[in-house]
Amino acid sequence: MTAIETQVQYSSYTMTTTEEYMTQEDSWDRDLLLDPAWEKQQRKTFTAWCNSHLRKAGTQIENIEEDFRNGLKLMLLLEVISGERLPKPDKGKMRFHKIANVNKALDFISSKGVKLVSIGAEEIVDGNVKMTLGMIWTIILRFAIQDISVEETSAKEGLLLWCQRKTAPYRNVNVQNFHISWKDGLALCALIHRHRPDLIDYSKLRKDDPIGNLNTAFEVAEKYLDIPKMLDADDIVNTPKPDEKAIMTYVSCFYHAFAGAEQAETAANRICKVLAVNQENEKLMEEYEKLASELLEWIRRTIPWLENRVAEQTMHAMQQKLEDFRDYRRVHKPPKVQEKCQLEINFNTLQTKLRLSNRPAFMPSEGKMVSDIANAWKGLEQVEKGYEEWLLTEIRRLERLDHLAEKFKQKSTLHESWTTGKEELLSQKDYESASLMEIRALMRKHEAFESDLAAHQDRVEQIAAIAQELNELDYYDAATINARCQGICDQWDNLGTLTQKRRESLERVEKLWETIDQLYLEFAKRAAPFNNWMDGAMEDLQDMFIVHSIEEIQSLITAHDQFKATLPEADKERMAIMGIHNEILKIAQTYGIKVVGENPYTVLSPQDISNKWEAVKQLVPMRDQTLQEEVARQQSNERLRRQFGAQANIIGPWIQTKMEEISHVSIDIAGSLEEQMSNLKTYEQNIINYKSNIDKLEGDHQLSQEGLIFDNKHTNYTMEHVRVGWEQLLTTIARTINEVENQILTRDAKGISQEQLNEFRASFNHFDRKSYATLSKLNGMMDPDDFRACLISMGYDLGEVEFARIMTLVDPNNTGVVTFQAFIDFMTRETAETDTAEQVMASFKILASDKMYITVEELRRELPPEQAEYCISRMTKYIGGDAPPGALDYISFSSALYGESDL
Repeated sequence: MTAIETQVQYSSYTMTTTEEYMTQEDSWDRDLLLDPAWEKQQRKTFTAWCNSHLRKAGTQIENIEEDFRNGLKLMLLLEVISGERLPKPDKGKMRFHKIANVNKALDFISSKGVKLVSIGAEEIVDGNVKMTLGMIWTIILRFAIQDISVEETSAKEGLLLWCQRKTAPYRNVNVQNFHISWKDGLALCALIHRHRPDLIDYSKLRKDDPIGNLNTAFEVAEKYLDIPKMLDADDIVNTPKPDEKAIMTYVSCFYHAFAGAEQAETAANRICKVLAVNQENEKLMEEYEKLASELLEWIRRTIPWLENRVAEQTMHAMQQKLEDFRDYRRVHKPPKVQEKCQLEINFNTLQTKLRLSNRPAFMPSEGKMVSDIANAWKGLEQVEKGYEEWLLTEIRRLERLDHLAEKFKQKSTLHESWTTGKEELLSQKDYESASLMEIRALMRKHEAFESDLAAHQDRVEQIAAIAQELNELDYYDAATINARCQGICDQWDNLGTLTQKRRESLERVEKLWETIDQLYLEFAKRAAPFNNWMDGAMEDLQDMFIVHSIEEIQSLITAHDQFKATLPEADKERMAIMGIHNEILKIAQTYGIKVVGENPYTVLSPQDISNKWEAVKQLVPMRDQTLQEEVARQQSNERLRRQFGAQANIIGPWIQTKMEEISHVSIDIAGSLEEQMSNLKTYEQNIINYKSNIDKLEGDHQLSQEGLIFDNKHTNYTMEHVRVGWEQLLTTIARTINEVENQILTRDAKGISQEQLNEFRASFNHFDRKSYATLSKLNGMMDPDDFRACLISMGYDLGEVEFARIMTLVDPNNTGVVTFQAFIDFMTRETAETDTAEQVMASFKILASDKMYITVEELRRELPPEQAEYCISRMTKYIGGDAPPGALDYISFSSALYGESDL
């Protein structure tokens, strides 16, 4: 075989054999043109390493490429380092005997998982130096370095990380590789001092004395640690880059020499990890209890305020109550909604962490379960809804009362104005000394008064009816209303009595009156009803009104238009009445009658009629303006209704769409959990950005309430619907994100690959959709029958007893459904490796040097300060006669770590 063929085959061999243990940068193909200095270092190191094992069998080698040529010492070396027997070697000395023995050694190496490609025994038998060194390096990798692991690293990385950690506290030491980092000898001295400080005084070492440092390390290791000298100090110092494989081989001997100390460190690390989990879980429990207590206390303080239904007496006071309630909804309640959502998320996260760390579920204090908080919250919202309905009802009632009270005062004032002086007038006895004409005039005047009195009867009845309604509606100043109404009624009764008495008096002398001025009488008779009509018209034109819609104000406008249509006919009547007066003047002028004084039959003068008529004409356009202003207000209200309805009809479906999209994302298996989380975070940000639309809708809702708008035909969505939907959307996105976070936590903690998780999700979704289609259940869960079918499809052989056991794990509360999180927990729980109480006890036993107790000094020496003090404060005293004072019981402490998770 030519040199070139040897190099080509050797390159292929080394890349294949080393790929199982080293990264590509360590492949032997870099050494096709091996540096003479490196070859020298490898010869010395590999020879010393082989002899460190061969001496156990009472032999050694002198020349590495010569002494392995017959295969006998090679087979012996493999038996010593593996502890296994190889096939019996051939005893002959012929070339084919040597090849056979070397092949037996190579076959044994292959049986240990090392793939040897394009290399045969011939190269070893022929004494090929590079191939022999490569074979020995492969043996060193497989039997001395491969099993080195620190924090899930392996081979070279694990050994390098171990060296970095052990030498980290030492000055002038910075291990970054397996060549120049070791040239000054301080790294080797630091490794020895870290584990055996009694062998080297590190403080006396100097960085500028690499030869001395290296020789010190070599001599101490050989004398006290049984590690033979495998390197030459001059070669290392004088080589720009020492051979990496030689350094790794020598350093690996230190790793194995200190394996016992590593076992204690591993045990300490396991204990620290378990204690950290417990401390974090306790902190989460305390935070949950605190947040639950504060939220329940807030609900307890808020409900009595919402249950206080003592009505205020004025509209202003009740509107202030409504404003306080709005502040509660806008300012005080939203943070509590977030706290409630966060509380549920914290609870779910805590339970997931407890499951993953093999701890029992967390049971909050009595009355602080998530269900207790949900029930308290539900009670709060029921009281809150009732309180708002009561506020709006009271405001409507007070609005009605204010309107009625004002109407009562207006009608009472008009009536009292009309009755002023009437009792004195009716009590006069002027007829006793009156002339015939005056008696007749008094009689007619009294008839006109009776007509006027009858016309005012309707107004008195209206006043009484309004007072009665105010009493029925519990008007706060009903006593004043009742007193005034009673005075009007008493006066009215008295007027009736006085009127009847005066008529009787006049009738006694009626036969004495012979002639009556018909024109005066006709004027009086027609003027009084017309005056009454004008009074009623003026009262109607000034009448207050309250409406809540365009239709209602349009009805008032129609009535007003009908009234205006009667004005021409009324004007004709006015002209007729004024004609009577003009006729009187004409007759008086024609026949020379001197008219002195007023019309004896009425107090109404033509000027009174004219003045009132002018007043009526002035009130008509004022009424027009008032009605038009109300039309504008109602149109504005209608715009508010339409504006609110348009927004609500967009926001309501948007919220529903987002709820559906989130539910689809939560069961989507198209991407990884991280992609799901990214999508959910995007949804969450979109929802947060959408908050301004909710706030704008709240503003329109407030304007509607301030405008006393209580109905809206343009939408089926009320502000309450939108608020509830929004709060549910915020809660749903937060819960969904938390579920995905818990799935990621479960996946990483249990070592589930993305492919496994996708397989679990695909299986779950297949049967989840089946439940959804056949039973109309919400997706995201399966019923027991579909769950059984899903397990069978994944290869489980289930009997009734086994399936019942599994159902108690996935549905402990017997709800009748299996959630996706419970499904994932089950699929990982029975196969995943978790810390157990027994493992923690075994770790403590290592730290305690196999004793059944551990001392405070041992805990503080082996564990970080915080973890050590945590154990010391919680461990009970060890009860046993062989223990020193202050000994602690780590067995009961380990059991308690996995006991009931309660504060």
